[in-house]
Amino acid sequence: MKLVVAACVVALVGSCQRPPPANPHYVLGAPYEAGGVWFYPRESYEGVQTGLATVYAKAHGPLTADGEVFDQSALAGAHQTLQLPAVARLTNLENGLQAIVRINDRGPATPRRLVEVTRRTAALLQFAHEDGVRVRLEILPAESHAAADALPGAPKLNLTAAPLIAVRQSELPPPGGKARPTATREPVVQEEQKMVATPIERLPETVTRVAANPGRLFVQLGTFQSYRYAEMQRGKVAALGASIASESSGRKQSNHRVIIGPLASVEQADKVLDQVLRTGVTDARVVVE
Repeated sequence: MKLVVAACVVALVGSCQRPPPANPHYVLGAPYEAGGVWFYPRESYEGVQTGLATVYAKAHGPLTADGEVFDQSALAGAHQTLQLPAVARLTNLENGLQAIVRINDRGPATPRRLVEVTRRTAALLQFAHEDGVRVRLEILPAESHAAADALPGAPKLNLTAAPLIAVRQSELPPPGGKARPTATREPVVQEEQKMVATPIERLPETVTRVAANPGRLFVQLGTFQSYRYAEMQRGKVAALGASIASESSGRKQSNHRVIIGPLASVEQADKVLDQVLRTGVTDARVVVE
């Protein structure tokens, strides 16, 4: 009987506990380890990435990594290295559906996946399955800057205003005359501008469609400007069928990407990625081309 009463008390106390209050703030964060790989967060307000998406499991804490309320019904998601929050256009390459999402969380907890999205995002973009969906993530510069600047903790430009002092002004006397009285300009007092917090707004559920382009799956090990360094990395995983794809990005500059593929399925891409990571090439990721 005592055990039953104790269990009831514990259950009652647990049910009375309230989730922590939301505390939205800008987050970059220190390097961290997940899935056996180290990730290094950095600011990135533009760029396009491709890879595989997964859907949040039902179990999640009450808050996202940047202190917002976690909401499976919002257009939101997680990224391993972007500043939080960021705003991006997410495209389901398998059917061409795309929407704007708010990146406000850290994840996925595996290097196999590029982003982790809410169930509402997956439903609107009509994910055919909950894991391994081919996607493209395009960071929106203006929207991402606005989202970050609206929260406390965001880096600001360190501009120092010139000091305000009294200015004494005098006029030269006319030839053979006396100098006019000097006039003193009083200091100009500027009121301190107070930052007004902008409320967090849910992104509108606007879905557009472009041509579907599922592409092909590759494991990309790295990108180099020097062919010599690309060849050195390719040699580490030559047994896995690595090759070098060279692309010219200017008159004198070329990028040399070390890749493995195309790969027949998501399962094969995951398997090859795991093999590459075990060789010590920890920057390798699954991409869609």
